[in-house]
Amino acid sequence: MSLDAQAKVLRALQEGKITRVGGEKEIKVDVRVVAATNKNLMNEVEAKNFRLDLYHRLSVILIHVPTINERREDIPMLITHFLHHIAAEYNQAPKAIHDDAMALLQNHQWTGNIRELKNAVERLIILADKVITKSDIETYILMK
Repeated sequence: MSLDAQAKVLRALQEGKITRVGGEKEIKVDVRVVAATNKNLMNEVEAKNFRLDLYHRLSVILIHVPTINERREDIPMLITHFLHHIAAEYNQAPKAIHDDAMALLQNHQWTGNIRELKNAVERLIILADKVITKSDIETYILMK
């Protein structure tokens, strides 16, 4: 968000008023903001990309949501969920997955976090046979 846009958000939060683009009349607003980022906002403040006053206005309650790489024990459950959910979207029976294939997925570095994992499972549903194997993971996910 540009610094100009940040100033407008801060004003709306502090004063409870906004002005529509091209408008002249102020409109009262009463809002609560839930915001998310994948950046370290204090680093962004130091780099002059994020306003410190807006950071303090937004940081009433901070919740850290760990990446899936930080909670690998959840990966099998997520994969199972995606196998069922995505298979249903394709009107298919859910595919089974070998333990060694699950282990490879569980130990993979998911730089794209849960979106990357979901896309990988969808790719496996499309390309693998009825049972997802270690070879499928190496071919379609790890691309060795």
